[in-house]
Amino acid sequence: MPDVHLDAMLREFASRRDFSSRAPTVSALLDELERECPRLRFKLRDETGTLRRFVRVFVDGTDVSRTPGLTTSLSGAQKVDILHSIAGG
Repeated sequence: MPDVHLDAMLREFASRRDFSSRAPTVSALLDELERECPRLRFKLRDETGTLRRFVRVFVDGTDVSRTPGLTTSLSGAQKVDILHSIAGG
């Protein structure tokens, strides 16, 4: 069961920053977080379910954009970090 950590930017949309989950995949984890914290809906994924451009999910330090993405298995994972970067110019 991985520990899940939301960065400070996402904290305003969630009841807390740290969670535990038994979700089998990253996608199922995001579903779970959105159910528990409805204000996160559309902050992490867009209307099609795709991870937003400035959201990064790391499973045990590996960015899921470099793995199978939202279908990445959480079996055996210890830690999931969800970060929201800021862009500007």
